[in-house]
Amino acid sequence: MSKKVLIVGGVAGGAGTAARLRRMDETAEIIVFERGGYISFANCGLPYYISGVIRKRDRLLVQTKEAMEARFNIDIRLHSEVTAILRDTREVEVNSGDQIYRESYDYLVLAPGAAPIVPPIPGIERAGIYTLRNMVDVDRLKALVTQRRTGRVVIIGGGAIGIEMAENLKLVGSDVTIVEAAAQILGPLDEDMTKLVGKTLLDNGIKIILNDGVKSFTGQENIEVVLNSGKSVEADFVILAIGVKPENKLAREAGLALGERGGIKVDDYLCTSDPYIYALGDVIEVRDIVTDQQALISLAGPANKQARIVADNIAGRKVKFKGSQGTSIIKVFDLTAASTGNNEKTLKLNGIPYVKSYTISPSHAAYYPGAIPIIVKIMFSPEGGTLYGAQIVGKVGVDKRIDVLATAIRMGLTVFDLEELELAYAPPYSSAKDPVNIAGFTAANILKGDVRVMHWDELDSLAKDSYILLDVRMDKEYQQGHVDGALHIPLDSLRERLNELPRDKQIIVHCKTGLRSYIANRILMQNGFNAANLSGGYDLYQVLQYQYGKAINMNEQMTRQEK
Repeated sequence: MSKKVLIVGGVAGGAGTAARLRRMDETAEIIVFERGGYISFANCGLPYYISGVIRKRDRLLVQTKEAMEARFNIDIRLHSEVTAILRDTREVEVNSGDQIYRESYDYLVLAPGAAPIVPPIPGIERAGIYTLRNMVDVDRLKALVTQRRTGRVVIIGGGAIGIEMAENLKLVGSDVTIVEAAAQILGPLDEDMTKLVGKTLLDNGIKIILNDGVKSFTGQENIEVVLNSGKSVEADFVILAIGVKPENKLAREAGLALGERGGIKVDDYLCTSDPYIYALGDVIEVRDIVTDQQALISLAGPANKQARIVADNIAGRKVKFKGSQGTSIIKVFDLTAASTGNNEKTLKLNGIPYVKSYTISPSHAAYYPGAIPIIVKIMFSPEGGTLYGAQIVGKVGVDKRIDVLATAIRMGLTVFDLEELELAYAPPYSSAKDPVNIAGFTAANILKGDVRVMHWDELDSLAKDSYILLDVRMDKEYQQGHVDGALHIPLDSLRERLNELPRDKQIIVHCKTGLRSYIANRILMQNGFNAANLSGGYDLYQVLQYQYGKAINMNEQMTRQEK
């Protein structure tokens, strides 16, 4: 007997479920309800269409109603909103605009996604304040750009959408200001790793206001964005990019179980508390594979995988969704920032002990032209070295390295496993010791006790007279810039000058990126000194010293080679 399956919502989750289910079951009756006018479009490409990077609007339409119906024999009903779930009779109520009717089901799939957060700020309902979530939103913003009405733009929120919109509106000549209530942009990254992203935004003329939320929107012809600090910013229009929340209204009113974060609760098979109703995508809570806690992870990759799993389970295959780790990546002008797994904030919140390390490596062989440094930060278990999270910032080669580290986390690998990975090498693409290997070597050295590591933010907690900061770079490097109060002894002279170092104080060593200071540490430790290596070296110090709105003396390339 054939199944009748109703799917609420299109785009990645709903449309993907429908297509997969048809491939698994040619006899099933499949109906997709989409309240908008498009069955599937590229959410992640919307900012790039506004700027003209993606020139043709049709490129955003992943699939059309007509093409999908013809290929998959699916009944697609656009402009049709499911307004209620009648679980007792296994029916849904549908408002198509022209009529309200009921449709029965054997199985129901909920994929309504998430909605932009629009907080109750005074004046937020006024004209000129927009969100970006669907094709209607992008058409409105594109019209403003086309009409050259994008002079001054204030973006509320410094997450991925806010940053991408800032870049693309800057490309069309807008004067852009980002307002972020938190102390940092890009929440999935730790604050230290966002410093280069912030600098890149500022270098490209985008203003950033941190630690300041919006109090109200006022003004007559233009919008005055009044901040909690009392400051205000004038804008021709405003984009709300504060974040998203699960579209849980249908599920909540139907009595389905919800999680603490407001997402629909599902089991390992993505089934809700009702055995005939499945859910997937931005609307559900998933298991964080690192913390084993429930989380909201609004990303296209997990949603597409969940679509296949839901379809397989309805078709009779028992397939589990094993959880998510929130792997993400963002382009910010010529910079790339990426993360996977847990950041420090999440690990601390969940009380998980961890060790962290920073490495700075060239994107490919340093002797081959065009090598540019990338900063790799990893968090791992102090017992056994299991990898918990990774973050990378750089200009070239970030994507391939974050994917390797994401795979390592997914498979439960340790930093010792990173040492063993055999990754593709040729001078234009990598080094014989890939940056991922280097991150593994460094972390393994820490756990094996071959080096004691110190982080720049830990120095403030030490008594000033309890340690010596030792700079082992070359004379020319030291003269070009150094940390005040640091003792300078080049690495190649260290053995002959050990008598200049006190044995009753800790010797905290740094070079430019960490390699030479590691060698210095090995010399010092084997000569009886209490030594520690400053993770990330002078390059990371310069990044961490960066303050928004304040210039720093920072080589644009940072370093091409560790000498």
